[in-house]
Amino acid sequence: MFGSEKRKGFSLVELVIVIVILGIIAAIAIPRISSGSRNAGEAALRANLQTLRNAIDWYYGEHYSTFPGVKLAGGSFGAAGSADAFTNQLTMYSNAAGEVSATKSDSYPYGPYIRGTFPELSVGTLAGNADVTVTTDAGALAAALTDGTGWKYSTVTGEIIANTDESAVSGGTYDEF
Repeated sequence: MFGSEKRKGFSLVELVIVIVILGIIAAIAIPRISSGSRNAGEAALRANLQTLRNAIDWYYGEHYSTFPGVKLAGGSFGAAGSADAFTNQLTMYSNAAGEVSATKSDSYPYGPYIRGTFPELSVGTLAGNADVTVTTDAGALAAALTDGTGWKYSTVTGEIIANTDESAVSGGTYDEF
């Protein structure tokens, strides 16, 4: 009767083999998943930078070769050279002088150049931050994490970069995008 008993459950060897196989699969899958999310953040950054650069160029073309943020946005919408003036001039309707309004009218025929809210940074330690540091300096922009903003913008050159010092997946830095 001893040979006719049916076995119930798995042996220790079978369990160890299953655990080893699961470990190998995890070792392969986890790096791919984590690099996939980093690649997604990088793709979002590329798209956001392209959108911002197009919006800046469009504003520049419609406002007589003046970059957004250079002029007073009017009322409580931001002083000349301020982050508020820059973001409001891109996300609201404007007139030729750069003054903004929440509604389109014959007096405010231009824009908005970005629909909705200003995009957030999608990579680095400041990811999720949509704030902008605006400079009136003509020098090249460089990341400065201490200012705590997601973007850096120059009203003199119209250049905008991501405020991160991390390296891109493909090598180089994100400000090269």
